[in-house]
Amino acid sequence: MVTEMHKLLGAVTVVSTILIGLSVKDGGAEGETPAQFLERYERETLPMKNMVAEAAWQQKTNITDENTAAFVKANLELAKFSQKMENQALVFLKDKSLQLTFDQRRQLNKIADIDTNAQTDKTKLERLQTVITEMEQIYSEAEVCMNPSGDCLKLEPGLTELMRSSRDCQKLSDAWRGWRDQSGKKMKDLYQEYVQLSNEAVQILGHKDLGDYWKSRYDTSTFEEDVAVLFDQLLPLYQHLHSYVRRKLKAQYGPEIFPSTGHIPAHLLGNMWSQQWNNIADLVNPFKNKQLMDVTEEMKRQGYTIKKMFETAEDFFYSLGFDNMTQIFWEKSMLERPEGREVVCHASAWDMDKQDDFRIKMCTTINHEDLMTVHHEMGHIQYYMLYENQPLVYRHGANPGFHEAVGDTIALSVQTPGHLKTIGLLKAGNEQDKEADINFLMLMALDKIAFLPFGYLIDQWRWSVFRGDTPPEQYNNEWWKLRCRLQGISPAVKRGADDFDPAAKYHIVADVPYIRYFVSFVLQFQFYKAACVAAGYTGPLYKCDFYNNKAAGEKFKSMLQLGSSLPWPEAMERMTGQRHMDAGPLVEYFEPLLDFLRKENGEDYGWEEKCPENPPPCQSGTGRLATPIWGVALLAVIGVTFGRLRLPVLV
Repeated sequence: MVTEMHKLLGAVTVVSTILIGLSVKDGGAEGETPAQFLERYERETLPMKNMVAEAAWQQKTNITDENTAAFVKANLELAKFSQKMENQALVFLKDKSLQLTFDQRRQLNKIADIDTNAQTDKTKLERLQTVITEMEQIYSEAEVCMNPSGDCLKLEPGLTELMRSSRDCQKLSDAWRGWRDQSGKKMKDLYQEYVQLSNEAVQILGHKDLGDYWKSRYDTSTFEEDVAVLFDQLLPLYQHLHSYVRRKLKAQYGPEIFPSTGHIPAHLLGNMWSQQWNNIADLVNPFKNKQLMDVTEEMKRQGYTIKKMFETAEDFFYSLGFDNMTQIFWEKSMLERPEGREVVCHASAWDMDKQDDFRIKMCTTINHEDLMTVHHEMGHIQYYMLYENQPLVYRHGANPGFHEAVGDTIALSVQTPGHLKTIGLLKAGNEQDKEADINFLMLMALDKIAFLPFGYLIDQWRWSVFRGDTPPEQYNNEWWKLRCRLQGISPAVKRGADDFDPAAKYHIVADVPYIRYFVSFVLQFQFYKAACVAAGYTGPLYKCDFYNNKAAGEKFKSMLQLGSSLPWPEAMERMTGQRHMDAGPLVEYFEPLLDFLRKENGEDYGWEEKCPENPPPCQSGTGRLATPIWGVALLAVIGVTFGRLRLPVLV
């Protein structure tokens, strides 16, 4: 999920008073030493960032023209302040006579790293913020009318529920196409502006383009090559999963709607973006006589509330020796969809840069998937709390993937059958055997392995766009080249140059880098194995539950409390003993499943690199509708009213 306060920094008008009365020279108080400047930066920036956070929170939890305008104005105020601080930091960094310590130089470099706020042309900076906000608003307000009678569904919860539950090929295809027509297709001109303005802004900082700037956050010149090596290591596991799922889907829908190229039509995988496939687990479950490890119905039977879901996550972290959530967290978080106003439902964790003020924004649903998402988001909050005493510039993850990996590492332990039995969500009599283990690993693979090429390719596309290798007239064509080649997914219907399917994904329009999620899916298994070793666990990795183990908690805390005060390899070494990203633990976790898939698939796996020229249409009568369309529409109405039917995407 997006840690929004790393992205959505704005300020309210009153913060300009902070700047009044400063005697400035080159952006800082005259005669300051580096130590004095860093102390002043901390003192003045912290209250500003709190006001920034409040402005952003209001905009995301109550989308109005007034709040949106205030949000744009806020970002301009922040940019003005950031530029002053950047200028002073650069003065110190360039002064050869100063004997800066490692810590001073690191802090000054981070202060000088101000993202697109480096744009000194006020008109261009304002336009950039306006463009991003307009794209987000189009995305949040888009809806698809499924028939002439006016059954119009927003993404959350209506379209998401339809994609999850329907087995009617044509309904899925219509929803898939409709969402892209009503969201991405309307933003292509805006996105071209965004690319141009963002590139110009970061070039002021000395970067080639925005993609180059994003990659610089990983502190290695070989980052792009490093993630390519990781992807190649993991590709065989994905290829075998893909081919097994393709065969099962052909049995459900009939082979005639599948292209001869070996691709899976994008609308059949239970998710609007085909990024995770756990919603079709009932169709691909290897052993039908063994239950799926989904505790949704048991949660409902036990009367779980949304608050109880968050208390369950809190209990896990507390069992490791972490602190409980603060009182302010419970008072000010938005844990379910409110009535009577538009909000951004995409789940996110917020550091409000004020003592004890941490929040989650989420339209939570009572189900298994959201229980895991709650643990993920609370992982962000725990990270915030653990590095709260670091200097302000270090209050970030060691690298962008770290923040995303923490909660997911916990969720790997939470999802084990052993843990679900411990907390009473799985009946004790359901003992695991080899077939049940394969079912469990399949469910996990539909979440973790299915995501890998998607998490990898989004920024492959954006890096190419930012570099200028992919011009606007080729935006959609290159997008589908990547999806067909790397993911083995083909469009539900024929796509053209006028379509703009990348912008049907939130992170594209919201200016959020995505490779962090691919990185986090590798890191979380490294962290998980390290926690299991610390806990003294010696069995198969996929069965490890380190709940209630303080030694595992101490391993975590030794890394998380550092924030970004040290280069990320040093932070990772504190927990894992390794200084590099390693796909080995992920492969180890899924090794029994890979052996099973190899036997099942034989030589029948893989797909052609090129997209099919004409995607086969749905055939009359293919599939079945688990929930009839009138039922989906009803669910949407209920969901909007009560906020209890959303099935949020993990990332």
